[in-house]
Amino acid sequence: MNNQKIVTFGEIMLRLTPPDYLRFNQTDLFRASYGGSEANVAVSLANFGLRSEFITRLPENRVADACLDDLRRYGVGTDGILRGGKRLGLYYMEEAASMRTSHVVYDRADSAFDTLSPGMIDWRSLFDGATWFHWSGISAAVSADTAAVCAEAIAVAREMGLTVSCDINYRKNLWKYGKEPQEVLPPLMEQCDIFFGTDDEYEKILGMRLPKFEARDASYRPDTAGYERASAEVAARFPRCRGIVFGLRSVLSANHHLISGTLYTGGRLLSTRVYDIDNVVDCVGVGDAFVGGLIYGMAEHAGDMQFALDFGTAACALKNTVPGDYNQFTAEEVAQLARGSVSGRIAPARLRGGF
Repeated sequence: MNNQKIVTFGEIMLRLTPPDYLRFNQTDLFRASYGGSEANVAVSLANFGLRSEFITRLPENRVADACLDDLRRYGVGTDGILRGGKRLGLYYMEEAASMRTSHVVYDRADSAFDTLSPGMIDWRSLFDGATWFHWSGISAAVSADTAAVCAEAIAVAREMGLTVSCDINYRKNLWKYGKEPQEVLPPLMEQCDIFFGTDDEYEKILGMRLPKFEARDASYRPDTAGYERASAEVAARFPRCRGIVFGLRSVLSANHHLISGTLYTGGRLLSTRVYDIDNVVDCVGVGDAFVGGLIYGMAEHAGDMQFALDFGTAACALKNTVPGDYNQFTAEEVAQLARGSVSGRIAPARLRGGF
């Protein structure tokens, strides 16, 4: 395992999903798994051979113990996780099928993470030996206190010289404590080195107008000139930021997605191929797989940002082919796809057999 230590911070929840694409009213069984944006990133990084540490707060009960065991099974460091609070957050998910969209119900009020407050976490100790800190807008959306904890962590990370990355991760249904995300997120983003987000998220949080990604097959070419102009606008507003990433997705149906991405760094825009995924198994966590792949590429191949973007987009494509929140692929498998067929078309049956 690589000794480079990357710390992520956020809430992990228990996911309950009806089997076989059933709706909630049709099932008397739920599949149980764990997930959360920043935990998903930590799992990806551990799968790629990096030393990842996940920071959160979990209650003292056997369900939370099982959650810890699940993270440890993937090699994620859990020594910095606080114990306390009443409960583990839950979310229920009806899976999308054909023209039917997915449906998510959150049950996270008064969770151990929801009741986290500034001063509880010894960030200086947790960041000892670390090179990178990653957080997302979901953590700032949960409560005013968790937003303050994000600010606290970012300040210490900056003081200690860590690279700080932010995934905008806008979730409309989470912002319920009286402040708008446009008030809260930009001041936190001002202290960050790397931004990740979708075109919709940049538009919503920063009030920008962006080109539309309207791919229908892998031959589509994104409006790179438009994304370069938009990225330069973000860079001018946030001069500390040295990497601006756009995740691009076109949804033709619940089971047919096309994805790509751009990375603006050093005053120029990098782009990558379009992947045509015509049998999506589970799209939850695909953005986190994208972020995890890019962080790995940037951290391990700092001189080759094109590799980082290609790797992150390939990781995102592969995540669409497995159930659950976590990506399940090694760095070698992701790199194999990133170097593979120029068609950009993938199907689950081929994943382990090469390209």
